Amino acid sequence: MLPLRALADRPVSTTARDWLSQLRADLDDPSCDRNRLCRGILTELWYPEHRNDWETAANDIRLPVATRLALAAMDPCNVTLEPEYYADCDHERFQRVKPLLWLWYSFDRTPAGGQNVWLGVELRRLLARYIFKRCGENFKAFHNVEFSFGYNMEVGDNVVVHRNVLLDDRGGIIIGNNVSISDYANIYSHTHSIVEQKDVTNAVTRLDDGVRITYHATVLAGVHVNEQSMVGAMAVATKDVRPYHVYVGIPAKSVRVKPNAPTTGTGTGTVLRTSHERGKG
Repeated sequence: MLPLRALADRPVSTTARDWLSQLRADLDDPSCDRNRLCRGILTELWYPEHRNDWETAANDIRLPVATRLALAAMDPCNVTLEPEYYADCDHERFQRVKPLLWLWYSFDRTPAGGQNVWLGVELRRLLARYIFKRCGENFKAFHNVEFSFGYNMEVGDNVVVHRNVLLDDRGGIIIGNNVSISDYANIYSHTHSIVEQKDVTNAVTRLDDGVRITYHATVLAGVHVNEQSMVGAMAVATKDVRPYHVYVGIPAKSVRVKPNAPTTGTGTGTVLRTSHERGKG
């Protein structure tokens, strides 16, 4: 067993906690202008000298054009995200979460963010509660995790999402408790017709309690990954994954049943283990 180590506070921990507390208070304020809030935070992180004169600086022709463009991009109103172009994007709902998505993505590129694990995890955990449809306790996301809409995410307790993961919640993603999604995995909830690319079908994708999606694996739209199952490295799950089964390959197929699988119904399907899988040879 290799449990994670507990690290001592960094010298900046108190400052970081104060910053997160202020952000939480701002987001809890019904009158909060999220675009302005995001703009202020990103300007403080990247161009602190322009925190109080952002609009003037962003339009100051004496500054290099590239600098003005960078300053303008501190405001989510001045950028477009891919989901805004989707016909099925709920404009009102997306505009409410867009500033927080932009802050989430942009923080990972700042000196304060980068690969700064503790602060990044704490910030994303905070933002997730205001972006997702539902977010349980102890959510943990590492850097470069991206979404489609964000507002179609339902996440249970103790969920871990590792680096460089795409969670395409266009049709909805429901994640249960104690789920782990490893680096570079892709979870989709929409698909395109093989005849006409513009013919899009949205379908809810489900990852039940205790599921593990491992490195570089892909789960396609509408797939139900049942409880305690695993999708192996590089696998592509095109159909439902049975509970307690380990699926590998392209397309993913069951290669074994986990040794802790029950021999009776699990509520989502019956796990039947062979004598070999029960350790009887």
